[in-house]
Amino acid sequence: MIVNGTIGESPVLESREFEILIAAARQAIAATRAIPLIVGTGASSTSATVRRTEQAKSLGADAALVAAPDFHFPSQQAVIRHFEALAEADLPIILCDPPHRAGVSLDLETVQVIMGMEHVIGLKEGTGSIRRMFRVARSMSKPVLCGEDELFFASLCCGAKGGILASANLDSEQFVQVYELFRAGKIDDSNQLFRQLLPLVQFLFSEPTPAPLKWLLTQRGYIRSERLRLPMTAINCEAGRKHTRLFQGSMWK
Repeated sequence: MIVNGTIGESPVLESREFEILIAAARQAIAATRAIPLIVGTGASSTSATVRRTEQAKSLGADAALVAAPDFHFPSQQAVIRHFEALAEADLPIILCDPPHRAGVSLDLETVQVIMGMEHVIGLKEGTGSIRRMFRVARSMSKPVLCGEDELFFASLCCGAKGGILASANLDSEQFVQVYELFRAGKIDDSNQLFRQLLPLVQFLFSEPTPAPLKWLLTQRGYIRSERLRLPMTAINCEAGRKHTRLFQGSMWK
């Protein structure tokens, strides 16, 4: 289980809400320790990221998901030092590489250096480049996970060990089945099922995330409100009507 990622509106959560969120997640999976709890702990400064990661550990997190600090446009060496500093938190780290969100593109060499750190256990590859996925998946000894929903099947073909996907908040079983069919060698069946999921994936990224996701979760009764905190806003009424027509009679109704 992953909480406090950007899809979960982490940039607009207050400190107390961060604590409540982790406690609720820990309680939800308390019946089985087989499900690890991964918490997004990224912040705009290294010291704040370390503190938040330490806090997540004290609240029961099993690992942290961390990207390069946003807004600052740090150098490659600065990003390396940022992740070196996270060793202080004594919690396994999954490197998240979404340049469109973090504002900095990591060189392959930088990713290799960070992935070589003992406390870094994996990579969420979110550049949106299937060529990049192929290169990192084939060159890393630690797990590489797909972070671009539309490239999930293609990423499995490139050697990804799984995915961290916003779309999997809906019909999680279907995405798990895509993975399991692929691992079982039923490549065509996996591809066919993923193709059925593509309209959902494309809808969820048709407007700034997580607005479409919260709208559909509300439509299906999973959450009570599609409201987002500023500066994000919900999808407009016309878009809602259009998407209601699109999903009527579909597998996501």
